[in-house]
Amino acid sequence: MPQRAWNTKRERQYEHIKEGAKERGASKGRAKEIAARTVNKNRARTDEANQKSTTSVRDVAPQQRGGHRSGKRLGPGGPTKDQLYNEARRRNIRGRSSMSKGELARALGR
Repeated sequence: MPQRAWNTKRERQYEHIKEGAKERGASKGRAKEIAARTVNKNRARTDEANQKSTTSVRDVAPQQRGGHRSGKRLGPGGPTKDQLYNEARRRNIRGRSSMSKGELARALGR
């Protein structure tokens, strides 16, 4: 378990998610990453974490999302506006704060 601050429920959840990811063919490192991110997001949503991002708190829970929007896959609706905004911030696109989701997507070339 990567963090000592996790309670026994979160440790069980981490192991369960990690094993499931390995069964689906993920590498050991990728399975650990998926499990840690999922548990940390759940901790942020339930106020167990000291730090939390706005996206973690407002977005859909990982269990409900079920793989939607994973990676850069363009499914129904594609990435969220927050995901597009964060990518625009990383690329230092000017005027991103006043852009709509569609404008952000166009500015990013999607």
